[in-house]
Amino acid sequence: MSGTLAIIGRPNVGKSTLFNRLVGRRLALVDDRPGVTRDRREGEGRIADLTFAVIDTAGLDDAPPSTLEGRMRAQTEAAIAESDVCLFLVDARSGITPLDRHFADLLRRSGKPVVLAANKCEGRAGESGLYEAFELGLGEPIALSAEHGEGLSELYDAIAPHLGGEAADSFGDEHEADGENEDEEAPHALRLAVIGRPNTGKSTMINALVGEDRLLTGPEAGITRDSIAIDWTWRGREIRLYDTAGMRRRSRVTEKLEKLAVADTLRAVRFAEVVVLMIDATQPFEKQDLHIADLVAREGRACVIALNKWDLVTDKRGVRAELEEMVDRLLPQLKGVPIVTLSALTGKSLDTLLPAVLHIYEVWQQRLPTAELNRWLSEALQAHPPPAPGGRRIRLRYITQVKGRPPTFIVFCSRPQALPDAYRRYLVNGLREAFDLWGVPIRLHLRKGDNPYA
Repeated sequence: MSGTLAIIGRPNVGKSTLFNRLVGRRLALVDDRPGVTRDRREGEGRIADLTFAVIDTAGLDDAPPSTLEGRMRAQTEAAIAESDVCLFLVDARSGITPLDRHFADLLRRSGKPVVLAANKCEGRAGESGLYEAFELGLGEPIALSAEHGEGLSELYDAIAPHLGGEAADSFGDEHEADGENEDEEAPHALRLAVIGRPNTGKSTMINALVGEDRLLTGPEAGITRDSIAIDWTWRGREIRLYDTAGMRRRSRVTEKLEKLAVADTLRAVRFAEVVVLMIDATQPFEKQDLHIADLVAREGRACVIALNKWDLVTDKRGVRAELEEMVDRLLPQLKGVPIVTLSALTGKSLDTLLPAVLHIYEVWQQRLPTAELNRWLSEALQAHPPPAPGGRRIRLRYITQVKGRPPTFIVFCSRPQALPDAYRRYLVNGLREAFDLWGVPIRLHLRKGDNPYA
């Protein structure tokens, strides 16, 4: 990539729509209401032969630093500081507002090159706003339509001198929301998603891990909306962290924007390798936590449970023992899942999280020799033979592991449909104990072998 472009503007001028247009995918959440974007999202944009890093930012708002809008503005100012050129976007249909003039002065004082663009110029409705943009003193505005892809050639001419104009052979995206070619860019980066209920401290923990205020945090619940990806290196190991929106009970999710945020979280889980389930230690054992853990198991992802705000718990031993008992009883598919206690705000015990993540990742992708599996199956059958429904014993002949991530096994038997679920659970638990497959989902499929006399 040849440089970094930050898209700047007041709320609801179409910054996220243009971001999606430049990266070639619908990565950022888009809605008609203002203020949808809160964190800064990074992606890889492309116009013709020009590839560059592009940052989608929150709408600039003149607000006190202590408010949510003020903290959003601080994130936008950080994006301006790390960019090579700023694209100042205004809404041609609503014209130039006092807020546009205020932030045009702010961009001038930043010392960064600024390219002015008037969005929503399709048709004739935006002509007056386009000419009005000249008064900002930032040069000739570019007429754009992010929704329809108009004006990108003029945008190319304006930003290429500031970005070097280097061509690249290919480009990807920072989220892989559609799941295509997700490993081409960073095949060795471990994809780690942090999920949980709202206000459990997900963004605070990621900020503590990376050592900077990269994500927007605060006491308000539901601050994070988009799933934000952050590339990070821990002890020489490349990791791609995904911060996600908090997931409430489905019955409480009624607004369209929250539904989009939850869908973005589900995509992050689907394409992650390890998932950290954040639980508020001061409000543990909620039913929604178990629903989220069950979702992770059904998706077949490795899981680590992080009990956050541990510094606020008085009966530490009792709380942990109760959670371990609850997980073993209600989530047998994740039996033995690692449980880490920490405080994201103070950083206490934060260094225990990543070793647990890497350990469960190795278990999750483990491959077992077929000979050892069949020796284990023979011993398991001798210790507890399968039932004989209707007087005909079910014969289990052979077992093999067909894949890892998660560990998946096929058992060839005479009558797969007749084998009770209880015996299948006996086999799964036996695999866990014999091969130390604790804490990861195990897939066990039954298949009928070919009849040699047919």
